[in-house]
Amino acid sequence: MSRKIRVIVVDDSALVRSLLSEIINRQRDMECIGTANDPLVAREMIREMNPDVITLDVEMPRMDGIDFLGRLMRLRPMPVVMISTLTERGAEVTMKALELGAIDFVAKPRVGLASGLNDLATQIVDKIRVAAVAQVRRAAPREASAAHSASGAGTAAPAAPTTLLGRLSTEKLICIGASTGGTEAIKEVLVHMPADSPGIVITQHMPPGFTTSFAARLNGLCQITVKEASNGERILPGHAYIAPGGTQFHVARSGANYVAVVDDGPPVNRHKPSVEVLFKSAAAVVGRNAFGIMLTGMGNDGAAAMREMKDAGSYNYVQDEATCIVFGMPREAIAHGAADEVLPLGQIAPALVARLRGATDRLHHRI
Repeated sequence: MSRKIRVIVVDDSALVRSLLSEIINRQRDMECIGTANDPLVAREMIREMNPDVITLDVEMPRMDGIDFLGRLMRLRPMPVVMISTLTERGAEVTMKALELGAIDFVAKPRVGLASGLNDLATQIVDKIRVAAVAQVRRAAPREASAAHSASGAGTAAPAAPTTLLGRLSTEKLICIGASTGGTEAIKEVLVHMPADSPGIVITQHMPPGFTTSFAARLNGLCQITVKEASNGERILPGHAYIAPGGTQFHVARSGANYVAVVDDGPPVNRHKPSVEVLFKSAAAVVGRNAFGIMLTGMGNDGAAAMREMKDAGSYNYVQDEATCIVFGMPREAIAHGAADEVLPLGQIAPALVARLRGATDRLHHRI
């Protein structure tokens, strides 16, 4: 039998520490080896006990969870699952935590904490298991010290010609799917897309209440406009639309236009939103005018539908294993024969833009 996953729980609430410890210790493959009520205590425990994963509350006394995470990921990077609150501030702080290198987060309920956390038990332990095998990245000093400032929040977007793609942008559609580690991977792609990029539609596995903050954060970093998708709105060039947490998102046609469809459909592959739903609609509606991008994430959501996209004529990019936090979804997409190119994360946007530029040049020559 393989060694158990050793977890330290860091939370200022005695009730939360007790509940999380109990949930973890019920699992045959993991154990809670300690709890801490603030980051300073946690720092000593981590040094002495060398855990595989820590769960970390966002708001704590003596040292803010984000400050602690920044120092931890700079000096002793390790898998961290954040425990967030379902508030606007909680969502914003969670985005900062993911930026600093936290693997994932759990949104704890605001009321009925004991019953709420027990209802989330499966999600909590699944995320701990994923974190235990994830590739952890060391935060650069600039990231760790200035993650919440505009200068430190993301990769600087390169200058791009304002007339790069022109008419082609109205015909093409870029479809992105991601899960664990995806918030930073999506950012890396979007900051390199030019202002007149084709419309971009995105499904990132995320619960309700967090995608608004995610979209706003990206919108401040990118040349394109980034927003949460709204049901029935036209999908425009130069815009990226993120599936609202807790909904299903797909694309449809209205005359010559693509439109967003956001509804309360059931979970698919246990996910809501599901990459499968978005990619299936792209295969049916967009066909050869689609580009698919599969980024880091656990599981197989979207892999079969990405193959459907390819069969319908799309051109697909898949993130390589070396740059993924978790290689599950990209691995499955490759296994399904859905990938046209498997690339490091930093090469996906440049490759896509070069391909679009080539198509634009061919179009101009025909004209």
